[in-house]
Amino acid sequence: MKTLTVFTPTYNRAYCLHQVYESLLLQTCDDFEWLIIDDGSTDNTEELVKQWLSDGKIALRYHRQNNQGMHGAHNTAYELMETELNVCIDSDDYMPGDAVEKIVNFWRTHGSDQYSGIAGLDVDTSGAVIGTAFPANKRSSTLFALYQQHGVTGDKKLVYRTELTKQFPYPIFEGERYVGLAYKYHMMDRQYELLLMNEPLCCVEYLADGSSRNMLRQYRANPKGFAFYRVQLMNLPFASLSFKFRQAVHYVSSCLLSRNGKWLSETPNKGLTLLAALPGFLLYLYIRKKT
Repeated sequence: MKTLTVFTPTYNRAYCLHQVYESLLLQTCDDFEWLIIDDGSTDNTEELVKQWLSDGKIALRYHRQNNQGMHGAHNTAYELMETELNVCIDSDDYMPGDAVEKIVNFWRTHGSDQYSGIAGLDVDTSGAVIGTAFPANKRSSTLFALYQQHGVTGDKKLVYRTELTKQFPYPIFEGERYVGLAYKYHMMDRQYELLLMNEPLCCVEYLADGSSRNMLRQYRANPKGFAFYRVQLMNLPFASLSFKFRQAVHYVSSCLLSRNGKWLSETPNKGLTLLAALPGFLLYLYIRKKT
């Protein structure tokens, strides 16, 4: 069995999916399987992938499903994968030629059941690190602490133990297509730290049709998913009061967008949520105006 699953959720990205494929063909280590989750594409994604399957150049699995959104595609990927480790490479990104080799060797040298996985770096197409690198004096950390305590910024590439990512599935809300992926990562933060690897594992490009550039629209279109996510963040035992207050503000605005009249009874912190009611209402008005 391979050590690593590289999984790619995709929706109508046939025009750029070849970048992932071509980068995987160039890997210096073949100890991986590529799992493509086609989340209901209506373009020629299926025909393209079938050609790659017939070429047989890499270990490849393809699964097509009705559209559920990014988090639904992640749920399916975690259900299907069987390798020790997994990493998500989005359909508009690609891996440096030695990325798989670095992941496998690093885990074999330093990995154990003590850790949830590895955090590596994302770089742009020019090779510049997205945000900041990890602190040089830190061997491991939770993802939450990296951003909230150690001043790390920018997207990072996360390699997790598969047995852990099978836990905490993302909820599916009827009519919605988004739940914050970090929900699962913060749940794992409760018990484990990530090993830090100051090496580029993924080259990223934020396309105009990507979720990163359409977050306000996502916010308005998926209020139940966003409210669920904010509740989970308010429940984090290691989060500061100011952090939880910010989540309460977003929770209130999402409940207003979904017309959830039970917002106060369903919050894990009624006092904090009452304090957040006015700024949450103002955020709600801002989201409506901008979208």
